[in-house]
Amino acid sequence: MLNYDEIKTKYGHMASWAIWTKHDKSKKAKFGVGDISFFDNPETLKLKPNVVLCGLNISKKIEQPFANFHSSSSRSHDYKVRYALENTIFSGAYMTDIIKDFEKIVSCNVTKYLRKHPEFEKDNVTSFEKELSDIGSLNPVIICFGNDCFNIVKRNLKHKIYKVLHYSSCITKEELRNKFEDIINDLY
Repeated sequence: MLNYDEIKTKYGHMASWAIWTKHDKSKKAKFGVGDISFFDNPETLKLKPNVVLCGLNISKKIEQPFANFHSSSSRSHDYKVRYALENTIFSGAYMTDIIKDFEKIVSCNVTKYLRKHPEFEKDNVTSFEKELSDIGSLNPVIICFGNDCFNIVKRNLKHKIYKVLHYSSCITKEELRNKFEDIINDLY
């Protein structure tokens, strides 16, 4: 297992942890989602590598370590994930993508590419498994955002796997939270 700084160096450009600045209810829902300054003080973080939240791929290059899933862009829907996971057992989960370093905004372009290049999918699944090992994940619960991610993970891995709608879809933050609560009820 890699230590925190090694994980940050090796995977920080593609992954993160399900931790955000607590939402100030007097401010807009997106306020503070991009603040990742707390990642500079890892000894205060409660990280859970045995819960993995998985997206399909990055939509644009991640500029800061652990900024994936923490976009401050006004067009981003990352705030829904913060809302859905705040004060749940999933807070502190590892967050990554199944397809690495493949910038595409539209998921059908990713799946189209994967159909034409099945070896690329296999290589990425192998990289994903290595990533899980490197973070010290043992028999993780994997929660996939969207059908495309779920289908790849389900056909390639044998872990306990769940699916929620992708947070950029037409789902409210409350509906997304309800989906995560359903998973909690199934697990416990």
